[in-house]
Amino acid sequence: MSHQRQAVHVRASGGRILSLIYNKFMGDQVSRISELTDPRVVYVTDLVSCHHKFHLRKLYPELSLSFEPSAIMGNLIHAGIESIVLQHGFVPEYTLEKHVIVGGSVYVLKGRVDAYNIETREVLEIKSVKTFQGEPYDHHVHQLNMYLNLLNSPRGYLLYVSPDRIVEYVVEPFHVDIEEEVARLLMDEKHPMYPWECRYCPYRKICPYRRPEGEAEREATL
Repeated sequence: MSHQRQAVHVRASGGRILSLIYNKFMGDQVSRISELTDPRVVYVTDLVSCHHKFHLRKLYPELSLSFEPSAIMGNLIHAGIESIVLQHGFVPEYTLEKHVIVGGSVYVLKGRVDAYNIETREVLEIKSVKTFQGEPYDHHVHQLNMYLNLLNSPRGYLLYVSPDRIVEYVVEPFHVDIEEEVARLLMDEKHPMYPWECRYCPYRKICPYRRPEGEAEREATL
């Protein structure tokens, strides 16, 4: 008895599910446009990256909008891990604010921790990466340390997730002068903070401080 394979009809979709993902992902970004242009709002991530990017974002916030599959995958990884630690006392997407006075003006420093345990004051930062270099990245450690200082936390955890590795590090806080860090950002002292930043920056086509890729690669290996 012969078996005839039935034809499976496959066609490109108009994007029913894709549109749901797009609207969610882009909607979250668009809703923050007014905040991105507010000269008094500073993010913790601004303090650990190129200072000039902060100033360009205030002028051209739309250039920071993106819809990248890698970023969406990162968000999904975050959501999955956060749902696990939620069952063990951690609050996902914990937001924090601190008013900082610089030059007589008040600025609002904002941050969002991936997960925070209110009882133990432990902080969790999740980093999804394509490849893992074998040790924590400096800017990730500095970002987590900022959170530890702001939350008066005794320790934090850096969890790296890559296609072939999951690695966890414990970070103990070291003192940072938050007001001084914000002042340095406002004075646009460091541009870039790391030589590789220019390659991934959405403002690289209009930035006067953009490093040639060859130069950045040479510095990164020194």
